[in-house]
Amino acid sequence: MFRSTDWNLVWKEMRAGRTTTQRGAANWEKRSSSARTMIRSDVYARDFFRIMRPQPEWTILDMGCGPGTLALPLAPLVTHITAADFAQGMLDIVAEECTVRGIRNISIKKLSWEDDWLESGIGKYDVVIASRSLVTDDLREAITKLDSTARQKVFIVTIAGDGPYDRKVFEALGRPLNPGPDYICSFNVLYQMGIHARVDYIEQNGRGYESPEEAFGSMNWMVGDMTPEETTKLKAFIDQHLVFDQGRWMTDYERRTRWAVLWWDKSQSR
Repeated sequence: MFRSTDWNLVWKEMRAGRTTTQRGAANWEKRSSSARTMIRSDVYARDFFRIMRPQPEWTILDMGCGPGTLALPLAPLVTHITAADFAQGMLDIVAEECTVRGIRNISIKKLSWEDDWLESGIGKYDVVIASRSLVTDDLREAITKLDSTARQKVFIVTIAGDGPYDRKVFEALGRPLNPGPDYICSFNVLYQMGIHARVDYIEQNGRGYESPEEAFGSMNWMVGDMTPEETTKLKAFIDQHLVFDQGRWMTDYERRTRWAVLWWDKSQSR
């Protein structure tokens, strides 16, 4: 049963059935105005680098780079990075931050999963990263692109379980939560492609906010468009559960976000 299952089809079906917002480039363009909050903390990058173990001679493609969550802190540790994303607003943030920080070894590339990567001239890199960025309906095709672009290693970061979605928020709004396929589906697709990936995990405690307004914006982004009634419910939820602690606004309950890091060394994974 396991071997005969088309896990790429399972991926497509689970993505189609998810209850979280399906976001394309236009959605991330809107998000870019507040995306700088994603690069304020280097905790995620630090945990990822412990698994990745960057080498100074590496060239890297960061596919779906967002506002530079990994690319910016990674730049001093490697030779060169191409930061690629389908949202121009995100790439603009990376470029601005490079100027502010004096970073000169990051190139910017607008690129989507659906583009012809050969035609785009993306080239080859020692290491390719897709960190929380597999926004595509054809996982197998995306993995093929990542693998063929890498000389040495590929790192994919994807959700485990609920991932970044707060189930309590969805329950407060009376919405079901189905975040779609998690890392097991990705792992199975890799296996069927003949790639024996390793799996590590990054665990994070619930994030803090600078203000209740930022918390509302973040939770609103999590669930997508809301009705007036849902907006009222979310505000009531925040009033009930948001507390100020050690200089940050936090929820009064513990929530862990778990990310799965699937990676392979091309010389050893097959």
